Amino acid sequence: MPIHTRLTVAPHAASGAEFLAVPFGGDLDAAVELPIPLPALLAHYQVKGDAGEVLEIPVAQGDGVRRILLYGVGDSSAKDLRKAGAALTGRAKGRPSLTVLLPPEGDVAPLVEAALLAAYTFTIGEIKTKSVAEIVLVGGDAAAVRRGEAIARATSVARDLVNTPASIKTPGWLAAQAVEIGASAGLGVRVDTELTGFGGIRAVGQGSVNPPCLVEMSYTPDSYDRHVVLVGKGITFDSGGLSIKTSEGMKTMKTDMAGGAAIIAAMGALAEFNARVRVTGLIACAENAFSGSAQRPSDVIVQYGGRTVEILNTDAEGRLVLADALAYADAELDPDAMVDIATLTGAAKIALGSGIAALYANDEALAAQLLAASERTGDRLWRMPLIDDYVGDLDSDVADLANVDKRMSGAAGSVAAALFLREFTGKRPWAHLDIAGPARAEKGATGFGVRMLLDWLSP
Repeated sequence: MPIHTRLTVAPHAASGAEFLAVPFGGDLDAAVELPIPLPALLAHYQVKGDAGEVLEIPVAQGDGVRRILLYGVGDSSAKDLRKAGAALTGRAKGRPSLTVLLPPEGDVAPLVEAALLAAYTFTIGEIKTKSVAEIVLVGGDAAAVRRGEAIARATSVARDLVNTPASIKTPGWLAAQAVEIGASAGLGVRVDTELTGFGGIRAVGQGSVNPPCLVEMSYTPDSYDRHVVLVGKGITFDSGGLSIKTSEGMKTMKTDMAGGAAIIAAMGALAEFNARVRVTGLIACAENAFSGSAQRPSDVIVQYGGRTVEILNTDAEGRLVLADALAYADAELDPDAMVDIATLTGAAKIALGSGIAALYANDEALAAQLLAASERTGDRLWRMPLIDDYVGDLDSDVADLANVDKRMSGAAGSVAAALFLREFTGKRPWAHLDIAGPARAEKGATGFGVRMLLDWLSP
C-alpha cells in the first residue's frame, strides 16, 4: 500500500502512549498529569492555537520520557484541520505510534485525511519510510474518520500511479491498473485497443512500441438522476514527439497521466462514498514518442466523429486524445455533463503557479459546483475565460482546426487548448481542468483532483 502507516480507532488513549496529541482546549487533565499547570505552560510558550502549531511537552514516565503534543486547529475549518493533521504526522516521524485525541466538535475527516497523506511515501524495491508506523485515533465521529481515511487512500492510489516510472507505466500497464482497481470496486471496465475511429489517440501513440488504448470505467448505482462522464489524459510519457522537449522538460513527463490517474482513483472510491450519480470514466492512454512512425508536424488526422485537425506541434498531444474521448462521450454516452482533467499546458502553470488548477467551463451551474467542491477539499481551482475572440487562432488552411495557434505565438496557450477541446463537446455542459501546476510537487505526485471529484459526486 502507498500509505504504510496503520490507522487504528480506539475508545480511549492508552495510559502509556509515548506520543499523545491533544488539541488546545481539549481535556488534557483526563489524559495526563503535567508537572506544571497547563495555563502557565501555554502562557510561557505564548501558544496561540494556530493551525499546524504543535507544542511538545516532555513528561516523566517511569525511567523514560513521554511526549505530549498540544496542537492547534485554528478556526477548525477544513483547511486548518488539514494543516493540523499534517503537522502531527510530521512531528511523529520515525516513531512507532502516535495517539491523537481528535477535536470534540466539527468534521474531523480533513484532519484524518491529511495525517495519513503526510505519511505517504513511494519507493521501488525495499520499502523505506521514516513516517510514523501507526496513528491511533481517539474520539471523533466514526463516519467522518472513515471518510477521511477513504479520501486519503484514494488520493494515494492516484499518487502511486503517477509516481510509477514510464519504464513500467506503459499505456497497457495503466489500463491493467484500471481493470484491477475497477474490479475490486465492482465497476465495469472495458479496454479498447482497436481504437476504430479514434484518430487522435492513434496518432499520438503511433510513434511508440507501446500501443495506445482507451479505458472505459462504469459506475452505476441502484438509482440515479444524472450521468456524468469524466475524461482523463493518460499520456504515460511525453517526449514531445518530433516536436521534442528539452532534456529538462522531459524529467517530469512520467506524470503526464495525472488526470487519468485522478479519474481511476476517484472511480474506484465512488461506492465507498455512496455516490448517487452514474459515472463513466474515460482514460485516453498513449505514449508520445519520437520514431520513424511518429506523427509529423503538418500531418492531418481525423478525430472521433470526423473532424479533421492539422498537427502543427506534436507536443500539443494531450488535447488530441482528450478530443477523441470527449467526442465519443458526446456521440455515444449521452451524458448530462462532461468534465475533463489533464496536465495539459505549461501556460496554466505560468498563469496560476503550482498550487491552483485552471477551470474552464461553458456552463455556469457546473462551474459553480466544481468551484464549491474545490473550496471544501483544498484542490483549488480558478475560473478562467473561454475567449471567443481567440477561436480564429485555431483555424487551419487545410483542415477543420489546427491543434495549436497557427501563429505559434504561445500566447494564451491554456485558453487556446480549452477552446480546442470545446469544439468536441457537442455543446453539452462541460468543464476542463488544466492541472499542469498542482498535479506535481517537488517530492512527486499530489493526487490533485481526487478529493474534489469525490466531493462533487458524493451526496
